[in-house]
Amino acid sequence: MQSQTLSIGGMTCAACAGRIEKVVRKIEGVSAAAVNLAGERLFVEFTGDQTLASVKEAVVKIGYSVLDKPKGASVIIPIGGMTCAACSARVEKAIRKLEGIESATVNLATEKATVVYNPLKVRVSAVKEAIEKAGYTALDFSKEGAVDEDKLRKEKEIKTLWTKFIVAASFGLPLLYIAMVPMIKVFSLPFPQALAPMKFPLAYGLVELFLVIPIIIAGNKFYTVGFRNLFHRSPNMDSLIAVGTTAAVLYSVYNIFEIAGGNVHAVDALYFETAGVIIALILLGKSLEAVSKGRTSEAIKKLMGLAPKTAIIIENGEEKEIPIDEVIPGDIIVVKPGARIPVDGVVTDGQTAIDESMLTGESMPVDKKSGDKVYGATINANGLIRFRAEKVGGETALAQIIKLVEDAQGSKAPIAQMADIVAGYFVPIVCVIAVVAGIAWFTAASTGLVTLPHGKSTLEFALTIFISVLVIACPCALGLATPTAIMVGTGKGAENGILIKGGEALETAHKINTIVFDKTGTLTEGKPELTDIIVLEGETFPPSSSPALSREAILLQITASAEKGSEHPLGEAIVREAQNQGLEIYAAENFQAITGRGIEADINGLAVLAGNRKLMDEKGISLAELETESDRLASEGKTPMYVVLNGKLAGIVAVADVLKKSSKAAIESLHKMGIEVAMITGDNKKTAAAIARQVGIDRVLSEVLPQDKSAEVKKLQDEGRKVAMVGDGINDAPALAQADIGIAIGSGTDVAMESADIVLMRSDLMDVPTAITLSKRTIRNIKQNLFWAFGYNVLGIPIAAGVLYLFGGPLLNPIFAAAAMSMSSVSVLTNALRLKRFKAPARTP
Repeated sequence: MQSQTLSIGGMTCAACAGRIEKVVRKIEGVSAAAVNLAGERLFVEFTGDQTLASVKEAVVKIGYSVLDKPKGASVIIPIGGMTCAACSARVEKAIRKLEGIESATVNLATEKATVVYNPLKVRVSAVKEAIEKAGYTALDFSKEGAVDEDKLRKEKEIKTLWTKFIVAASFGLPLLYIAMVPMIKVFSLPFPQALAPMKFPLAYGLVELFLVIPIIIAGNKFYTVGFRNLFHRSPNMDSLIAVGTTAAVLYSVYNIFEIAGGNVHAVDALYFETAGVIIALILLGKSLEAVSKGRTSEAIKKLMGLAPKTAIIIENGEEKEIPIDEVIPGDIIVVKPGARIPVDGVVTDGQTAIDESMLTGESMPVDKKSGDKVYGATINANGLIRFRAEKVGGETALAQIIKLVEDAQGSKAPIAQMADIVAGYFVPIVCVIAVVAGIAWFTAASTGLVTLPHGKSTLEFALTIFISVLVIACPCALGLATPTAIMVGTGKGAENGILIKGGEALETAHKINTIVFDKTGTLTEGKPELTDIIVLEGETFPPSSSPALSREAILLQITASAEKGSEHPLGEAIVREAQNQGLEIYAAENFQAITGRGIEADINGLAVLAGNRKLMDEKGISLAELETESDRLASEGKTPMYVVLNGKLAGIVAVADVLKKSSKAAIESLHKMGIEVAMITGDNKKTAAAIARQVGIDRVLSEVLPQDKSAEVKKLQDEGRKVAMVGDGINDAPALAQADIGIAIGSGTDVAMESADIVLMRSDLMDVPTAITLSKRTIRNIKQNLFWAFGYNVLGIPIAAGVLYLFGGPLLNPIFAAAAMSMSSVSVLTNALRLKRFKAPARTP
């Protein structure tokens, strides 16, 4: 199964998005298709190499465009010193000789070489050297595709829309003035007598016609797209505008012929200003909408802007600056103080502190030395370091974060399904309502059942109703209500170090009423320390390599030797303390880790068993002699580990893991939100209860083996609870997958944790309530948008259809209908952009 996100051009409303989805889903090999109207993207899952080509072909066939990103590595290098065709041929030949060059074309007129190459085999610097050796000058080159194509395209679209609006407004305002001033009787405004409608009706009508033509040309897309979709039996918002304004223009043109034929009173039936002002207002709305759409994806642009453009590598013992796209795994890169790390890698030389806040949100710089990992886009604070590049291009942590956010912004929330269904039938239903309302009012007026407004004929009256219904309907607001909020919400999350993997996760998170925290590494620092060693009275040990050792040190030495092969944090803490005390670690034989219980091994002829109560019970070891001490340690929040030598209880080694500073504050915040908090741990009940008391945990799930964590989550779900599981994303993967929402605590690099729905890039647990709060705010925003979108259409269409007039109220002018329609989608976008003001609670110091 493959997935691809395509940029789509030409969409104007939810009907367009619905049509593309419908067509693409019918293609053989396509398993899923979702269109994000606000982001103008199509996300498609498919099988088969030819399926993607079929998808692109189908999208283009129904009248939209697929905007492909530039493929391959390509550069345009300006060249100095060429004087004739022989020069250009020589340069081409020199470049083509290099291994990894796919094509090279030199244009003598522009003095530029266009080179397509394989970056794994050849660098651009080598191409420039080849040009120099051929006797010419390779000037600074520009990287194809390095410019933000999407940004340029959107800026061009906004500029075009504003230009069209200015044209429409320039002609629309005088058109409106000419049409309205003769009707104003309360006061007089300047008006050319040569255009007096009752004296020179034909001149008046022709001037209006000439003024409306440039407006129609400015709004030509409404007609080309609208009528095409209408003929394809999939009308959209453009179709409504096209039909409504065309009806007004054609009726007005007909009346100009009537005037020319001697019917002077036909001058009162000209509606050119209605069509002109409608188009101008909708172009204004579209311009504002395009600007707002651009602002919804600012988070992605900010992330993309973090990556540096160049890197300094060591080549043949010398420093050399190259474009970041040329860096390959294995390159040794030099980073000076204050510079950004270009790609991900491992430090090979030097020490420094690195500001990783742009990825993790962690404000304090992180110390780095040889062997430590560094990540692209982070800032080297003070030292000079060299590191070996390991992940470049799309493999870096930053690239993965960007992909996660893009995928989330392109996803759909379940709450959007109703809007999508309605949008699919919306435009055809509006067309039917407009026709039925127009005919009904025409019939009623013709038979005298209703009184016509002053100065209107029956046909004019019905036409006003028909146009108003078509123009006021706004499928855009329905289509934009959900994706805009999701785009802003997920983007805001990314800014705060919270990666939300999709619209469904965002929606489900606001329903969570129970959160389960794993203890080790989540509530605690995950770096346990040895706190107590208790040796049973009368216990004797075999001779130690150092007779001067105390009985406690000997027990620690034996236990650490047995734990040396363990990867469990508690075992590592015991080994670390033994090493700190300078104790010799013996070689272990027959080592065996017993999952969730402990270990057993042979040390210098001793059969060593070390583990929890569950292991001791299974082996039939009596713990009665150390019961009091064990209970005391557990009540202090420490984890007692029993040590048995040759089948006999020898003592206890106790380990404690320090709670994170943010744990208590995070749980208090969750309590204020009405969320129950549970803790899941393998510790015994007393130790677990002691830790729970310190931070205010409501429910304790103790003595749970790693493989049983998902079953415990399932039990909570069976109680009817919406459960979120917070863990490290590795040991807790099954539980994270089982929970309604899996929240993984990462370092900002583990963003590919497939089992989690939300990834917290730093280890501050305050990000958990922040994520829930952001979800609640976003879903509330979506509901507000949907309420407005549905409410606007539910109220607006009947008013346009003349319901108020039926009860003695006013008749809606199509111009006001157009203004209302334009502002409805803008208001939805503006409301979604309010989420950008979301501020995360104060971080734990």
